[in-house]
Formats: sequence, C-alpha cells, structure tokens
Amino acid sequence: MSAEHDPFTHHPELRGKIVDPADSFFRNFKPSDFDGRMKALGLPPHWRLSDEEREAMRKRVLADRPEGDLWVFAYGSLMWDPGFKFVEVRKAHVDGYARSFCLKDELGARGTRDAPGLMAALDRGTGCTGLAFRIDGACVEEETAILWRREMATGVYIATFVEAVSEVGPLPAVTFVANHEASRIRSDLTRDEQVRYIATGAGVLGSSLEYVENLAEHLTALDIEDAEVFSLLAAARDHNAQERHG
Repeated sequence: MSAEHDPFTHHPELRGKIVDPADSFFRNFKPSDFDGRMKALGLPPHWRLSDEEREAMRKRVLADRPEGDLWVFAYGSLMWDPGFKFVEVRKAHVDGYARSFCLKDELGARGTRDAPGLMAALDRGTGCTGLAFRIDGACVEEETAILWRREMATGVYIATFVEAVSEVGPLPAVTFVANHEASRIRSDLTRDEQVRYIATGAGVLGSSLEYVENLAEHLTALDIEDAEVFSLLAAARDHNAQERHG
C-alpha cells in the first residue's frame, strides 16, 4: 500500500490499534438481529428505531452536505472499532462538546438490568478531542448505512454536523451527540453509580471496564488529555480490587 493510500499516514501510532472494518462485529450488524433477545428481556417491539425511521434520519442528515468525501468525528468506541471503511484518520478537536459518561446500558451490549454498564456520549461541554475518519465519497452511501445501524439503533443519539479542527484546519464532520429525550441518557448519575456501572457492567460486546480501558489506551497513544476518563478508570479498577479483597 502506498503512503498516499495509507489511512494511518498521519498517525502511525494507531496502526494495529483500530479494528479492521472487515473484522468488525458492526460491519454486518443489524438491530433487528436482537429482537428476540430484547423480547426475552421483556422489551416491547419498539425498543429500537425501525429500519425505515433510521434510514429517513440518515438521508435527512446527509441531504444537504457537500458532495464528496465525508468526515466522521469519533470520541468513544468508534475510535478503535468504527466498522465502516475509511481512507484517512486524523486527530481532531470539537469545541462546545465534551465526552460525558451518561449512556446507561441495560440492553446487553456492555451491561444488563441487573448490572448496568456505562459508556460515553457527546454532550455540551468545554471541548472534546478525538479522531476524524474520512470516508471516500464513492462509498458514503454504503458506509453511512453501516454507521447508522450501529449508532442510531435505539435513538440515544442525535446525528449532528460539527466543525472538527485538525492540523490541516477545520473539517465538517458528522458525529453523534446525546439525545436527552432518550431514557438511557442519564446525566443525573452519581459518581458512585458511574464507577459501579463501569466496574461491573458487561454484555455481548464486552465489559464497560474494557470500553474505558480501550478509550484510555487510544487517548494515551494520541497524547489526548481527558482527566475524567482516567479518573473513572482508576476508580473502577479500585472498586473491583476492593470487591476481590472483601
């Protein structure tokens, strides 16, 4: 592969740290695949957005964007497992938003009703540094359909265009911000609840602790400061250590 076609040209430190889309669980993920599981949990059929609702949202959000390549701003698990094919990745910063551990998971991804998990959403704040992935213009339709199935399965996010500033300047990028009308967005969680959910939540995608560990690893590789991530990680590890030793 030539340098000009190497997605990691600008960040070789990320090579091997991002799941190849071909190997990603999310590449072929369909929310409907989990209908049986959710029914067994007692959830109604509308636990997720319908395929028609989700596709209508995707088309509406992307309708007015300029033709050509599309940038996607990642702040959580998209940073290490985007699922979509990308031709370039860059460190980028978005003003006016911050990583917020307010996404309570009881649906079995990284937590259950008995032991909820916790993940990050993008919420209003002082700024967030993450990764901007560039999708080739010829692949936008296919790759964003994959992205929307993953991020917009249940409506906990609102797809929004933001200005992601990189070393080459501002990049108009789509990202997914917290939808405060969704019941699983919980900005009222106490610190103790956040720590417990991260320490004990687990599901089909792994544990919430692994989620925060992956996030911390990528922030460290990119020299990104986020005190909340590292503080919660340390507190969750300490919680588990205390549980083990009684």
